[in-house]
Amino acid sequence: MANDSVRIAYLLNSGFVVEDGAGRWALVFDAYRDVRGDVERVLASAAQVYFFVSHAHFDHFSPAIARYEKAAKFFLSEDVRALSEARRFPAEKTVWLGKYDGWQGEGLRVESFDSTDEGTSFLVEIDGWRIFHAGDFNWWHWSGDTRENIKFAENGFMKQMKRLDGRMFDLAFFPADGRLEEARDWGAKEFCRRTDTRALVTMHSVGYPRFVPDAEFFAPGREIPVWAPTEPGERRIYQKGSGFSE
Repeated sequence: MANDSVRIAYLLNSGFVVEDGAGRWALVFDAYRDVRGDVERVLASAAQVYFFVSHAHFDHFSPAIARYEKAAKFFLSEDVRALSEARRFPAEKTVWLGKYDGWQGEGLRVESFDSTDEGTSFLVEIDGWRIFHAGDFNWWHWSGDTRENIKFAENGFMKQMKRLDGRMFDLAFFPADGRLEEARDWGAKEFCRRTDTRALVTMHSVGYPRFVPDAEFFAPGREIPVWAPTEPGERRIYQKGSGFSE
């Protein structure tokens, strides 16, 4: 597979594997469950496998990933450090990231951002790719909440977006959570409006119908490919400038 393509496998919730297809590298995000064995597969096939944990919520983090001795690095949000399971991770391979931290080496650059829930979000640069994983960063507008809480959530989201304004991402993973009902895609829509995102993968939608952007989701001339997986084990190939294919 050419350098302008990656393979993506959906694990569950916000869990994904992204691999270059030539066996050079793989990125594993928020892997707390692996129904089809995609994590084991890339550990056996890729030269460098990097794990990312955005925060300690059970549906984003499994301490079992510490057993993967072949992992090149574990990039863990600082809130995971408070858990007793954090001791399982080898110190020489573990990078702890708070908000607005960074790390560079081995042909990889990682930048962390704040979240509007727990932990961090990530920008990963590798092999000419810029990949953003939001974790639980989102515009969490709950219709039954108080006006004060609703405004607080909006302000927190907009404040973080100021740090992301205008940035280019070849591929972005962002929540479209069905529990938010009419506000399901507000965060993703604003994110795509204010960044130069070239392709979007939605996440955090377990148990809800597949997300389909409405006619007003993209600004005119800003339409991009969208993949909204619903079943663990779904896979796609994404090619720059083209789109998703099976």
